Amino acid sequence: MRPRLLKCLPLIGLIAGCTTFRVAGDVETGRTQLLVGNPESALPYFQQAADRDPNYVKTGSYFQEGVWTYVGRTLYSLGKYAEARQVLERAAQNPNDYLAKIYLGLAAARAGDQQQGLRSVDAGMTDFYNWLEYIQQNTTYGSLWDPRREIRTEIESNRRMIAGKDVDWSKLYASGEWIGKRTEEEIDWVRRDERTIYNGGGKRQH
Repeated sequence: MRPRLLKCLPLIGLIAGCTTFRVAGDVETGRTQLLVGNPESALPYFQQAADRDPNYVKTGSYFQEGVWTYVGRTLYSLGKYAEARQVLERAAQNPNDYLAKIYLGLAAARAGDQQQGLRSVDAGMTDFYNWLEYIQQNTTYGSLWDPRREIRTEIESNRRMIAGKDVDWSKLYASGEWIGKRTEEEIDWVRRDERTIYNGGGKRQH
């Protein structure tokens, strides 16, 4: 390897690290805005993060959510369902991004393709449910996720409705959106619980 290239390697690593830090910061700022109901403010942060690193996946407490999922969810919240669907189709290529599948289904249904929407919502909710069951039984901090089974109970209700072929669309839309918001809250709660346990405290009570 050439000496000049060797000298550049630390700089390249520093630049890459700075980019990742900025992307993570943009995603966190966007999350905050999205959670408080400001999708217009959230979208520029997510788009900027996607421009800097289109392959960025937020991973924490075992859960994965890609930057394109955040872009798609925000477009969905703004009522831009066709655009959201297109973005979420890309995001859903990650088989472990369960919210991408759920929101892809919601966006597709709202854009007029209810059959495809149901398939995607059902697949995303099923995979998310199975993931929650798996981490509770097989990981150190998995029991911190959905401790009162509220997310899984909501998923069970939706899947029964979908299987029964008598879909209350207003209920399904509201429920899918609740699962998305609640999951973001759950991520933060689990992270806090992990820190509390690590520092000698106990699990949350809620």
